[in-house]
Parts: sequence; C-alpha cells; structure tokens
Amino acid sequence: MLLLIQYTLIFASVLILVALGGCFSEHSGVINLGLEGIMVMGALGGALGMRFLPIGIPGFFYILLVLLFAILVGVLYSSLLAVAAINFRADQTIVGTALNMLGTAAATVIVKAMNTAANPNDVSSIIQYIEPKKKFIVYFGSFEFNWFMLITLIILAGAWFVLYKTKFGLRLMACGEHPQAADSVGINVHKMRWSGVLISGALGGLGGICYILAGVSEWRFEYGVAGFGFLALAVMIFGQWKPTRIALAALMFGFFRALSNTYMGFGFLQALNLPSTIYNMLPYIISIIVLALTSKNSKAPKAEGIPYDKGQR
Repeated sequence: MLLLIQYTLIFASVLILVALGGCFSEHSGVINLGLEGIMVMGALGGALGMRFLPIGIPGFFYILLVLLFAILVGVLYSSLLAVAAINFRADQTIVGTALNMLGTAAATVIVKAMNTAANPNDVSSIIQYIEPKKKFIVYFGSFEFNWFMLITLIILAGAWFVLYKTKFGLRLMACGEHPQAADSVGINVHKMRWSGVLISGALGGLGGICYILAGVSEWRFEYGVAGFGFLALAVMIFGQWKPTRIALAALMFGFFRALSNTYMGFGFLQALNLPSTIYNMLPYIISIIVLALTSKNSKAPKAEGIPYDKGQR
C-alpha cells in the first residue's frame, strides 16, 4: 500500500506540472498540444545537465541546475509554438502535433549521436543518470520521498495564486476569454499569449525531467514519455482548467497509473489474472471514458485556439 501511495504521488506530480503548463497556455488563448514533445525536450535538457555537471556539486545546487536546464530547454522549445501560433497565426493543433513528433525524433538523434561519438559500438539512446538521480530522493523508513513532490506542491499553490490573485493572471485569462476586450483596455494580447506559452514550456520541461527521474528507472528517448503529455491534457480538461481541480484529477489518474507498477503486491488483483498490459492501459482507458462523459460540461476559455486579429470585433 505504501508503494502504491508513493507511485501515485510521483505520477500525479508529473501530471500536475504538465497540466498546469497547458492550463496557463490555454488561459492565454493558445492550445498547446505539443506538451508531449516539450516534456521530451525538457527531459533531454535535464538529463544532459546530469551527465555533464560535476557530481561533486552540493546537492541543492545540483538539483537547482538540473531543473534550470530542463526549464530552459522547455521554454526554448515552446517558443516554436509561440512564433508559429501567435506571430504567424498558424493552426495551433497542427503545430502542436508537429512539436510532438519532432521532440521525440530530435532527442533520439541527439543522444544517439553523442553516444556514437563517445563509443562507436554503442547505438543505444540511453543517457545513464542512475547515480545522479539519487540526489533527488530522501528516504523516510521504507517511503521514498522525491523532491519533485514538494516542488509540485509549491508550484500548484503558486499557479493558483498567480491566476486568481495577481494582475498578471487576471489579464492572462482575459486574453483567453475575450482578447478584443482585453486589448481595448490596453492589455498587450500578443505579449500575454507569449507569456502563457513560455510558462507552459517551463512547466512542461519540468514535468519531463520529473518523469525520467521519478517515474521510470531507465529511459530510452525513442519511447518518448509514454503519452503523459496527452494524459496531462486530459487531466487539465477534466480539472476544468482550474489548478485545484487539476490536482484532484491528477491524483485519480496517477492512482490508476501507479497500479501498473504495484498490482503484483495486491492478492485480489493477482487473482484476477489479468495481463500486465491491462494495468498499463488503465489510465488511458479511464481518460477516454472520463472525457466522453464530461466533455459536454467542459468550459474551456472561449478564445482558445483562435488567432488574435486586432481588427476583428
């Protein structure tokens, strides 16, 4: 049971971070379907940081630098969406899909090229980070506490405060609801939408490094992040674009994802004699069912996905 709670919190942390990123982007009026690709690139940035940073760096600064690498790469990669969707008014769905495809492919090529340069006989695309990842873990008896759990809680509280208690957050949401009205009172819609997309890139990159450090023991880049970017979108929609509801939805989806790692420890689940793939599929099946049942009641930002035209009223 303790292991189930541990994995639930880990997977929920990943989903909360990435779903909050999508929340900021969509509240600004830009649909970010590229969260999967942003996660992969953020994970790559953090993994490369772990590979090249000296192990002797004090734990706090080591963790901080790895997170900054992941955030920076996530922000840079998300800027591709911002340029295409905001400046050139491209179709946001197509751009997001392209970012997902490009992210996994680019990460695989980069890592394979690095591995081949270091060892011509090694054609794998794995970055070894087993030892460095231990810096992110603290043990309380048999419970494995990962620092990402605390980081996620802080970011969740910060996201709620920024969106509902600050001038920036209210202006951001205004741009996603009625950008023409926001522009009429002096709000720079393009600037706010850029801000929303870049914040989503930062949180998506953070979610990516959280996934490879806490969610899996070994990561092959050609496998991407196992659909967690799309699962985070489902969490965001089910959470009605609200941070507190997103957290509750992430815990539910995280629980079903954790079952695939821990079902062997429950006798009644073993007695069902179901293939392990069924448990791996559970969170995605649940997401389809939940979205099918709740989609009619979803209240997305009214102007999301619509390129802003200053002359339109």
